[in-house]
Amino acid sequence: MLKINKVHHIAIICSDYEVSKHFYTKILGFEILAEAYRSERDSYKLDLALNGNYSIELFSFPNPPSRVSRPEACGLRHLAFEVDDIQKTRHYLVENNLNPEPLRTDEFTNKRFTFIADPDNLPIEFYEA
Repeated sequence: MLKINKVHHIAIICSDYEVSKHFYTKILGFEILAEAYRSERDSYKLDLALNGNYSIELFSFPNPPSRVSRPEACGLRHLAFEVDDIQKTRHYLVENNLNPEPLRTDEFTNKRFTFIADPDNLPIEFYEA
């Protein structure tokens, strides 16, 4: 059997690089590990970490095609981040005008969660620990 150690990173293509860079770094708190502009592709690549762990590659490309992401389209459904205090997290999201959904409870784990959308409407879930 194949041995996979962990998820290495998630790659996201954004439509507005500066808006998404601000969202992931200033709002969600990811730290920048490296940033590169690739002139041959007219593209940025931003490597982001969470708690010191390499997590997201944020790309920009000229005129990326739209992708259906809601509500139950085939493919990546959403990104989920674990949080310690879902009430505090939701309050922070409201304060930053991110329009979180009302809190829901997972019927199998009894843990609470909420969703927001990133600047390109990618669903992001916050799930209590």
